[in-house]
Amino acid sequence: MGVIFPKAFRVKLSLSVVTLLIFLLAFIVVLYTERINLLSSPTVFKSKSCTKSSRYSKDRSTKVESRNTTEYNEKFKSSVDDRFIFDRDECNIEQGKWVYNRSFKPLYTDDSCPYLDRQVSCVKNGKPDSDYRHWEWQLDDCILPRFDAKVALDKIRGKRVMFVGDSLQRGQWQSFVCLVEFLIPKDQKSMRRGKVHSIFKIKDHNATIEFYWAPYLIDSNTDENIIGDPKKRILRVDTVEKHAKHWIGVDVLVFNTYVWWMTGSKIKSLWGSFANAEDGYEELDAPVSYRIALKTWANWVDSNVDQNKTRVYFTTMSPTHQRSADWDNKGGIKCYNETEPVKKKGHWGTGSDKRMMTVLGSVVRKMKTPVTLINITQLSEYRVEAHSSIYTELGGKLLTDQQKADPLKFADCIHWCLPGVPDTWNQIFLAYL
Repeated sequence: MGVIFPKAFRVKLSLSVVTLLIFLLAFIVVLYTERINLLSSPTVFKSKSCTKSSRYSKDRSTKVESRNTTEYNEKFKSSVDDRFIFDRDECNIEQGKWVYNRSFKPLYTDDSCPYLDRQVSCVKNGKPDSDYRHWEWQLDDCILPRFDAKVALDKIRGKRVMFVGDSLQRGQWQSFVCLVEFLIPKDQKSMRRGKVHSIFKIKDHNATIEFYWAPYLIDSNTDENIIGDPKKRILRVDTVEKHAKHWIGVDVLVFNTYVWWMTGSKIKSLWGSFANAEDGYEELDAPVSYRIALKTWANWVDSNVDQNKTRVYFTTMSPTHQRSADWDNKGGIKCYNETEPVKKKGHWGTGSDKRMMTVLGSVVRKMKTPVTLINITQLSEYRVEAHSSIYTELGGKLLTDQQKADPLKFADCIHWCLPGVPDTWNQIFLAYL
């Protein structure tokens, strides 16, 4: 016989069971809701995707992804770039490409810098475009630091810096002066121009940036009074003393010599005094005479330069662009009317002689004095559009309209507009300095 509960007790039990069921149901609902909220949290879905997502979720996901990408690019730009910070021993200056950057502003213009020769002031001389100023040399392996005028002035404080060589080296000197002079108060800077030796002085830094004219480095009969006919030029290949006495005690020496050797003629090379010049010279191929001359220069450097005080640099050959067929513009006239750099990787034209590069490298390697080569040849080879062309002067006068109309004869495809390519040479020079 089963147990019989009183009626009142049965009612209370029923109510208790109902209450318990309601409580359990509510608990389950809350738990389920919390689980749904947890699963729909953006934290969980940050790196996941859902097959059936609402338009709102898709838009929101896109915004989050876009924001994260921007932050990543800003914070980790260098690692995305995959290039390392400049190291003079590791970076290959030759390997790179010219990148157009409209936002890139040169540190000076041919109007703002008062020390530029008219010969290289292309925009002032009427060049209709200035795009050549907005190309940057981007290395393949590493990041070449931009030229910092304040850093440059700090590095040369208390020092004499001298650029020695031909008119292309004079262009590099003018570029370097213009890249720093705008930071110097007027009463703290001065320029003394000479036919052979020019000096830009920075008083508050006790520093000078100088240029010394010696187109062959060694002595010749065409150093000061220039002989126009290359066949009448004679080089004393066994001596450099006439010039070198002005280099003694300089803290930073930057040499170059190339374009004057490339006349297409044999070089009249002399041993001994000019008194016997007409009878004593030999006619040699340019690379042979170049090697003898560089050995004479190298012997002087090794014998006279104090390695604890003086640092020596050598700017490699600056290419000329006299033959438009070199860069597949068969209908062109030298560098005239070119508007963009050559895009072909490793382009090398007839204006650069690899034999001369080989001679320079072999002589420098055998020197006991460390010499840093500023290898500007390959990067400059691409820049067919950056020469002064017809926007230049001849004999101290700007080209006439009639001369400009004959670019085959008058376009200068040797010298560079400033600001321009020589600023990149100095960017590399400063990175080495």
